[in-house]
Amino acid sequence: MIGYSPPAGLHTVSMAQPFNINIDLKLIRRAALGVVILAGVITSFYTVSADSQAVVLRFGKPIATTGPGLHFKLPYGIDRTHFVEVTRQLQQEFGFGTPGASNPWQFSGAGEQELEKSMVTGDLNAALVEWVVQYRIEDPQQYLFAVRQPDATLRDLTESVMREIVGDRTVDEVITVGRQEIENVASEKLQAATADYTMGLRIVQVQLKDVNPPRRVQSSFNEVNQAQQERESAINRANGEYNKEVPRARGEADRMISTADGYAAKRVNEAEGDVASFEALLIEYTDAPEITRRRLYLETMSEILPKLGKTIIIDEATKGLLPMLNLNGQ
Repeated sequence: MIGYSPPAGLHTVSMAQPFNINIDLKLIRRAALGVVILAGVITSFYTVSADSQAVVLRFGKPIATTGPGLHFKLPYGIDRTHFVEVTRQLQQEFGFGTPGASNPWQFSGAGEQELEKSMVTGDLNAALVEWVVQYRIEDPQQYLFAVRQPDATLRDLTESVMREIVGDRTVDEVITVGRQEIENVASEKLQAATADYTMGLRIVQVQLKDVNPPRRVQSSFNEVNQAQQERESAINRANGEYNKEVPRARGEADRMISTADGYAAKRVNEAEGDVASFEALLIEYTDAPEITRRRLYLETMSEILPKLGKTIIIDEATKGLLPMLNLNGQ
């Protein structure tokens, strides 16, 4: 039998000789313990930002709600935290959508927006109503665990409440004079509904945006609105003229009444003075009639003669002209 010899330069190892591997088990235990301790320290603390609150869960059950700052919890996943922004004002838009919104529940898709804003009023007219709901998270525990998808539930509640309110009013109230009342009633009803469902939300404001009739009748509706506005404008102008003319007429009437009262008082006083003078004259005439008659004659002539112009007196006895005393200076 021919023997086998390995090539030159190739070393062989006998299988009978074992490897000598020295493993330091103590060092491994220390490293593992260090990792466990480090993981425990890292998972024992959490920080809540200034605009948020944290809900702490222990084995999946809520046990506490903490405010901003650094807090301690049980490590290794025994306590878990959910952070909720409670100071941020959120909003949901109905019938339209603002691009770039960070809230995924802020508005619906384009096709659903048309359905959201199409409503029927109490007088069986159609209207296109767009509105916004602004809200905040008031109770983080209720918001996270009382209702599944509270933001989606809020959208459904809001649409239901708005359709109910619009359905109780005429199209004129919805589009013109009743907007403020609709906003107030919707806010109150929506807040009551979220409280009943323990959603942990607080409704800040409900605000109507564009409210229009359907596009096919919008031009006719605009003409009606314009006619109503012109009517109101004419009424306001008439009221302005009324408010201007009536005080003027009342002032003129008061002036004429005051003038008449003054003239009446003057005539009464003059008449009373004439009566008093006549009575005094009557007394004097009763006591001395001849003297009084002559005095009256002379007083009368003294008033008349100065008013006469050039005067010629014809005396029948002398058959001539008698010159009159020039009493008027001519």
